[in-house]
Amino acid sequence: MPAVKEVVRRPLGHFAGRSIAGLAVLAGAGVGFGLLLMLVRFHWGPLYRADHEMAEWFNGLVAPHHALVTVLQAITDLGGRPILIWLITIAVIGLLIRRQPRLAVYLIITGVGGLILDPSLKSLVGRLRPVLDLPIASAPGNSFPSGHALGSFVAYGALLLVFLPAMAPRWRKPAITIVAVLVTLVGLTRIALGVHFVSDVLAGWLLGALWLGVTAYAFRLWRRERGRTVPPLTEGLEPEAGDEISPAPGEEHLLEHPRSSVAELLVGWVLVFGALYAFGMYVSYHAKGTFFATLDNEVPQWFAERRTDTLTDLSWWWSKFGDTHAILLVSLVFCPIVLAVWRRWRPVLFVVLAMFGELSLFLASARVVQRPRPPVENLDGHMPTSSYPSGHIAATICLYAAIAILVMGRTDRWWRWISVALAVIMPLGVATSRMYRGMHHPTDFMGAILLGALWISLLYWVVRPNADVREGNQPAIGSEDVGGLDDELAKAARVD
Repeated sequence: MPAVKEVVRRPLGHFAGRSIAGLAVLAGAGVGFGLLLMLVRFHWGPLYRADHEMAEWFNGLVAPHHALVTVLQAITDLGGRPILIWLITIAVIGLLIRRQPRLAVYLIITGVGGLILDPSLKSLVGRLRPVLDLPIASAPGNSFPSGHALGSFVAYGALLLVFLPAMAPRWRKPAITIVAVLVTLVGLTRIALGVHFVSDVLAGWLLGALWLGVTAYAFRLWRRERGRTVPPLTEGLEPEAGDEISPAPGEEHLLEHPRSSVAELLVGWVLVFGALYAFGMYVSYHAKGTFFATLDNEVPQWFAERRTDTLTDLSWWWSKFGDTHAILLVSLVFCPIVLAVWRRWRPVLFVVLAMFGELSLFLASARVVQRPRPPVENLDGHMPTSSYPSGHIAATICLYAAIAILVMGRTDRWWRWISVALAVIMPLGVATSRMYRGMHHPTDFMGAILLGALWISLLYWVVRPNADVREGNQPAIGSEDVGGLDDELAKAARVD
């Protein structure tokens, strides 16, 4: 009996020891943040001078180098609200799909708490942002604490705690290191860009550590109260959920013949580019007196003569559906959901290659053809690329065609036809808006169709995006696939 009691006490003792150490860290973070808050609030002289001297030093170091400013801006964006909210939202949706509501709730509470703490404390303190001789960047609101430092610490830290169990043990320490480096870089970029003082960033990190620690400690207490083991944080919040939250099982052959597939894609890319180049040069410089020339002259004029304020506003929105930001957003939402639902990397590879190939083909074709825009008022002004082919339309065709191919091959539910409808409606809407706004000829639209049709067909042949659907070529999500009915029918067919 004493031995049994000792076995029971041992994990509780380990938990208590770890809890004391963790509480000490939390207390230290809380005290450090509180001290900084008081010093900033009461304008302590030495801190004030140190902050402004560091701000001026960074400003003199960074301001003359525009390339460095661009890199710093790209890094700092990784700690901005749009990126962090997207990451947390996608992670929550994936966890709910994988039936992990506890972890999803943890991410929601932790993320929302970080969003609440930042503006409320900034309003309380009311500290103005640095004013520099050579302004580099600007940011709204007050300065203390740094929302990027706070948000990146909380969001990336919470995601790390949730998804550590999905990683192999040998990758966990590198993952922790990467997150720590990323959070550090985000904070440093805020100082280097001149939108925060050093004390703002330090306060953001301390507050982020405090809030993340409190939520993680509460989650561990909840596990203990329900009789579950409380593992070290280096194993994540719920180690037993590792298999469920893993993006996808390891696929021995993502492509059946990787080397030949790469060669086929490269050769195919060159052939598609050749077709785009030939058609583009013909309609741009050698089609005078033909049907194509008549179409390219009359259609832009017809749209220009029928412009109204309402149609112009509507065309602006439709055009936005095909720009880089919208296409990237849809891709970054669709791909994680694909992983969560289908647990396969091949569909994601199909979408990634579709978008990468489209972008490279569009840029290369636009560069060599150098076609001018239609001779009407261009409502979007000067664009960095030429008219042929339309990048907006080509990207829309490739993205929604890829989505339709995946959805149609993996489900027989009625809503699969929505993907087909989108693959038709979205490119037509974007094409109409781009021609209405005087940005493209009709043959630019044809060039985008040629690009999308050839490239997606090549990818479908090489990647075979639905090849991992189960034997019998049955849908992955079937309306009748309940209780193994399809398997029984397949067995009966084999017996016959």
